[in-house]
Amino acid sequence: QVQLVESGGGLVQAGGSLRLSCAASGGTFNMYGMGWFRQALGKEREFVAAINWISGGTNYPDSVEGRFTISGDSAKKMTYLQMNSLKPEDTAVYYCAARRRWAIATTSGEYDYWGQGTQVIVSS
Repeated sequence: QVQLVESGGGLVQAGGSLRLSCAASGGTFNMYGMGWFRQALGKEREFVAAINWISGGTNYPDSVEGRFTISGDSAKKMTYLQMNSLKPEDTAVYYCAARRRWAIATTSGEYDYWGQGTQVIVSS
């Protein structure tokens, strides 16, 4: 069983940056695939980033490519999402997720564990 706790959300002006953190406990961390998703009010949960601990490969949708970076430290069981050049449309609750396979996954149904989420608000 894996527990995930996100932190680092907050209010930021458009063009600013935030770094989200996800602390994991339980399980064999480096055997898990990690991802970030977000859900804006009234919208479906959306894929934001994923990382493969084995290859170091990452994946992003076009909406955040070049602005967001996923990284982590498997020894510390930490995953990060660096968000730069934030836009008002990035406003959402951001969730960290883990899956029991290390390969990259981009849909929420492929993940087994979820954090409680952290709110990000980008003002114009």
